[in-house]
Amino acid sequence: MIQHELIARTRRACLADDRLDAALMYGSFAAGEGDAHSDIEFWLFFDPARHAEVDPVRWCEQVAPVNLVVRNEFGTHVAFFPGPIRGEFHFATTDDIPSVGDWPARGAAVDAMLVVDRSGRLTPVLTAVPERPPLPADPDEIEALCGRFANWLVLALHVAARGEELRAQDALSHAARHLLWLARLAEDSTVHWLTPSRAAEAELPARTAAATGVAPSAALWARSQWAEGRARWQDLLARIGRPVPAALFAEIDALVAGAGTAAEAGARTPAP
Repeated sequence: MIQHELIARTRRACLADDRLDAALMYGSFAAGEGDAHSDIEFWLFFDPARHAEVDPVRWCEQVAPVNLVVRNEFGTHVAFFPGPIRGEFHFATTDDIPSVGDWPARGAAVDAMLVVDRSGRLTPVLTAVPERPPLPADPDEIEALCGRFANWLVLALHVAARGEELRAQDALSHAARHLLWLARLAEDSTVHWLTPSRAAEAELPARTAAATGVAPSAALWARSQWAEGRARWQDLLARIGRPVPAALFAEIDALVAGAGTAAEAGARTPAP
């Protein structure tokens, strides 16, 4: 895979750059799960006094020719190498190393992630981060997760009823993520907890993939999500010995039924 060559070139660039104090690789390749469709992903920690010298575009170009380098909405520079292959590069300074300690999890072994650590400051911080994230364990946490699913689903149903289809689809994408978390918790399939959609088709039942995949309309997607989410919610509440919020369930049942009826009626109405 071309990604392996890009990773090797990035490692060489890190070792050769005396402005760079530390660097780490994260993501699929660090975890040993990378394939032909995976990105390459790095954090680069430069000496603060020399950070201004670093041109992200030029730095990426020394790895390989680029078709575009863009700074995304999170402040990360994304390089599009020929393929197109995405490379995510965080151009940080050593002052940012402590923030690594706030990560919920590493997702990979330290030796697979560490690229260079000249001052020795990165290694202990990275080592202290757990490899896997903490999971909702006590009843309150599990109930809260179920409630957040309902939050997005009910919002989607209401804005869809108002005719805001795009906003409803956006809300349902958030609901789908929470539904995947419910399913992973119920199925005890939590290896990819931080990105619950990763490998979901292989790791979760087909009905979950069907419920979280985009449907032709917000109403139909909401109906599918609620059928699966309702069942998962009940399973998890039974596991922790908590009662079903019956009144809320009944009201969501009614919302979903009404939205589904309206969607079916619209589908039968011929276009003018």
